Amino acid sequence: MSPESEKKDTVRALFRDGTFRLLFTMRLTSNTASQMIGVIVSWQIYELTNSALQLGLIGLIQFLPPLALTLSAGQVADRFDRRWILRISFTCQLVVPVGFIFLSNIAEPPIWAFYVLLLILAIARTFESPAQQALLPSMVPRELVAQAISLATSAQKISALMGPALGGLLYVVSASIDYGVCLAFTIIAAVASYILPEPEYGDPNPRGRTWNTVFSGLQFIFKTPVILGLMSLDLLATFFGGVAALLPIFCKDILNVGPIGLGILRAAPAVGALVMGVALARFPVKTRAGRWLFGGVAIYGIATIIFGFSENMILSVACMLAVGAGDMMGQVLRQTIIQLRTPDAMRGRVAAVSNLTVTVGSQLGQFESGVTAAWFGAVGSVFLGGAAAILIVVVWMRKFPQITNIEHPEEGAVP
Repeated sequence: MSPESEKKDTVRALFRDGTFRLLFTMRLTSNTASQMIGVIVSWQIYELTNSALQLGLIGLIQFLPPLALTLSAGQVADRFDRRWILRISFTCQLVVPVGFIFLSNIAEPPIWAFYVLLLILAIARTFESPAQQALLPSMVPRELVAQAISLATSAQKISALMGPALGGLLYVVSASIDYGVCLAFTIIAAVASYILPEPEYGDPNPRGRTWNTVFSGLQFIFKTPVILGLMSLDLLATFFGGVAALLPIFCKDILNVGPIGLGILRAAPAVGALVMGVALARFPVKTRAGRWLFGGVAIYGIATIIFGFSENMILSVACMLAVGAGDMMGQVLRQTIIQLRTPDAMRGRVAAVSNLTVTVGSQLGQFESGVTAAWFGAVGSVFLGGAAAILIVVVWMRKFPQITNIEHPEEGAVP
């Protein structure tokens, strides 16, 4: 059997497995709901306030819970049944779209109420994310873990495509309908979590993991240069290079394309990511993985700079496609390397810290974008962010040669 046929058989085997289908569905629907809410809330708040700083505050509000609770969330994911953590998290998330439906149907909704609901969502997702990531490797055979991670990442990218596009389109009809669809997706994710079976390749009720080990995940990361380098690279590149918070400004004031255009631009990175995902599935990285990883981040930064200066919708969409493609290349390689180099007993805590870096990069990065846009304008903010991402690549290639010299993404996997 050829390697390509073997890869196709592996994908079929995963999707024939009912447990993996539940995990895939759960990740797809929960992330789609979150992506939709991100588009709808940002447009509503900008319409109500016309303030770049208020857009930045959305990221700040979503950053605070992970900052305060990440280590605890990782410990919870390693100490308790991860399925029940997901069930409780999804049940709490049901409150959020219901609250937004209420706010969308009153004449002058208070801005603080939007932030309170975003805070609830951020707290629930802080506990959901590490449990979901740590659960996956214990649900599939070891030889299928890398492929399962790739497909799970694709689910995130599909949701990043569906969510913004659907959110922007439905907003033209009604914000309440938009949030109603978010509620339906969250219900599906919750139902899937309640029918998940026990893990076949891990202990659903870990023993011997006490609260005294809450910092062991951090200790492991700082003692493993490759993982430390990958997480810090992701943190800094997304912190400086992200443009999501400023898209309402570009769509309303520069490109003049309205909420539908906002949905298209928010979805474009996911399209680029999916194209890159298909390319990586057909032509997987087998050599010079570290350099390919850094190359993806460099593409991300260059495309961000060009987007900042674009006044043409077609060019802007092309730039966002390239942003998504570069990010996907780096993300798949990063997640595969980190997951396979982390022992199962510590995956929850390491995943929690990994999620914190992503959250700091994306959410606090939104606040940074709002502040710098208030100082230098939206174009200046995006240019500085893209340039910083490129500079980080150059510095990290020298600072972490262990990453630069990685040949295969599964190199150095733990037993």
